[in-house]
Amino acid sequence: MPPRYLALDVGTKRIGVAVSDELGLTAQPVLTLEVRRNRRDDLRSIARLARKFSVIGIVVGNPLHLSGDQSARAAKVQAFAAQLGELSGLPIHLWDERLTTEEAHRILYEAGHSRQQHAPIVDQVAATLILQSFLDDPHGVGPLSLSVP
Repeated sequence: MPPRYLALDVGTKRIGVAVSDELGLTAQPVLTLEVRRNRRDDLRSIARLARKFSVIGIVVGNPLHLSGDQSARAAKVQAFAAQLGELSGLPIHLWDERLTTEEAHRILYEAGHSRQQHAPIVDQVAATLILQSFLDDPHGVGPLSLSVP
């Protein structure tokens, strides 16, 4: 059975979650978590999802600037990813997520969803785009990816 991965689009209000299918070919949206005050609760929820789907790794969108430079948001996401790796015991792959949220909005518009309908699902669509990019990479590690032990 091919390995499965969980992917996250970590925002300040919501975390979009996607998982690869059983064949390891496509990314599927799972849900959107509302960020809680206690980040440890978010980490535990994600670790539970990782166990539920029997994943071998977690892909976390890395919000770099368009120039490729580190952003303040990226530093926070990387710290979150490191904590998730420690708690879950799984390898964490930071994956370039530049423009995925904009692409997710475009996909939702094309599907006929109004802007007001986007909030509950745009983050999981972005997580799906992040994961599909990871799955499509022949090495599983893109040029702008960093692995967190």
